[in-house]
Amino acid sequence: MKSTVANETQNSEERIIYAAPALEKGLDILEMLARHGAPAGTRQIAAELGRSKNEIFRMVHVLLARGYLMRERGGDGLMLSNKLFELGMQTARARDLVGVAAPIVERFAEEVRQATHLVVAHRGETVVIAAASGGADMNFSLKLGYRRPLADAHSGLVLMAFQPGPVRARMIAESLVLMRDAPDPATLEASLDRIRAEGAVIHESRDIVGVTDLSCPVLRPDGRAVATVTVAAVARRHVTPRFDAILARLKAACAEIEAGLYG
Repeated sequence: MKSTVANETQNSEERIIYAAPALEKGLDILEMLARHGAPAGTRQIAAELGRSKNEIFRMVHVLLARGYLMRERGGDGLMLSNKLFELGMQTARARDLVGVAAPIVERFAEEVRQATHLVVAHRGETVVIAAASGGADMNFSLKLGYRRPLADAHSGLVLMAFQPGPVRARMIAESLVLMRDAPDPATLEASLDRIRAEGAVIHESRDIVGVTDLSCPVLRPDGRAVATVTVAAVARRHVTPRFDAILARLKAACAEIEAGLYG
């Protein structure tokens, strides 16, 4: 009993000794904006955190200068930048994903001669973290860092479909607040269940006529998707891509990535 009391007293003293109020305020701002999922003004941030507007203003100025925050386009609201995501992508785990997957994606793209992208989820959006052109004289390729709401991208639907219930629900909520014309949640859930049952997506592009998206998950041993490999297959006159053959190779490529990460 004495030992427990002593430990609690020591922990309390350490919290007092090592308190860093400025750091805590900065982290409070970042965490609040992450939970909020939408731009917020300085006054709103101060009100939600129970701090003065002057306190928040000083911290916001530093976070803007260091690139952790950015202002919404055409407004004064503050939102998280990609800085935290970029830092996360520098961790060994993220480097392992790109390091293992990129050569496989490159080889696969060359085989099917179609642009191929490695995509992950981040705060309600898809993010392209690796891409291969496929060596064709013409294709449709996305830039590294390209982002889109999860619920508005075939790769995003696959990423959400292969998640446990609570994680899927959070991803859906984060995604829908980013969309002007958000789909009905019940309809979206049904689509995700269907994708999970089918194991992949083959569907016409949501934006580009003549492009068909094929997307397959890269799964952890527990069945949760860590990424997708997505093909933007361009159809040419008199030449129809063999989507069944591409999908078979795509599934094999994803299995190879999984073996490299977890085998």
